[in-house]
Amino acid sequence: MGRKGKIDYELKIKAVEEYLNNVGSQTSIASKYGVTRNSFRQWIVNYQSMGKEALMNKSHNNFYSKEFKITVIKAYLEGDSSIYDIAKKFKIPSHTTVLKWIIKYNGHEELKSSGIGEDKVMANGRKTNFNERIEIVKHCIEHQNSYSKTADKYKVSYHQVYSWTKKYEESGVEALKDKRGKQKNANELSEIEKLRALNKLLEAQK
Repeated sequence: MGRKGKIDYELKIKAVEEYLNNVGSQTSIASKYGVTRNSFRQWIVNYQSMGKEALMNKSHNNFYSKEFKITVIKAYLEGDSSIYDIAKKFKIPSHTTVLKWIIKYNGHEELKSSGIGEDKVMANGRKTNFNERIEIVKHCIEHQNSYSKTADKYKVSYHQVYSWTKKYEESGVEALKDKRGKQKNANELSEIEKLRALNKLLEAQK
């Protein structure tokens, strides 16, 4: 059966229920209905997590706020769940939607609420010096590891705040130095600088 346009809602239900009733494998049923195995797998996930209505062909896009997108991305970056599991957990009809958000975020592109061009989240990273990174990590720790709010305050990316905070927690102040290429010598720290930075961060932890 060749695929022509979108598969009817009733056929999607039939295909998924055939699989759930052990009529065939994902590969064989996907082939039977002329869709890719990945698409068919998404139908199954949506059916199981959100019910039959999730398989309806919609004429409009779902609305997702910037806060929701950041929450989803954080759940993926900070956990061990697959993209399929994240889509299922947050009731997002397509795992590719989640994947696109993550790719945009990791590519330092702006994230914005669906359908609202002016409602943006800054995802771009920016260059920082050692003292700035100390201040950013200090603020993050003082505010119960609020990566998003810290990123907003200092105009850096969520990923940068998360990375710097984890580096400090795991390896100490030295881990916040910029060790790329020729910058290494310029960022060598004196013992006094190290102690000052460490004192700041210890105060934040208290």
